[in-house]
Amino acid sequence: MKPRMNNEAITNRLKRIEGQIRGLIRMVEEEKSCEDILIQIGSAKSALHKTGQVILEGHLSYCVLDGIREGKGEETIKKLMPAIGQFSRIV
Repeated sequence: MKPRMNNEAITNRLKRIEGQIRGLIRMVEEEKSCEDILIQIGSAKSALHKTGQVILEGHLSYCVLDGIREGKGEETIKKLMPAIGQFSRIV
């Protein structure tokens, strides 16, 4: 099933996160305070988690719903469970 998500918006989110990571590298190289670095790590982690939520919502709204409508509910749910399990381990 091909996802029907707003790929441009997701890509933009990921590029912003990429910028945050580059900023973190600079902070470490410039020996900024540990507290400031940890705050920025938390911010990047939160942004990555939110991006995952957006992708998961799109997957549920389109791919999973389509699979159920096509009579492939059991197969669709079986494929979904490992992805949800993996995503939920992101802490």
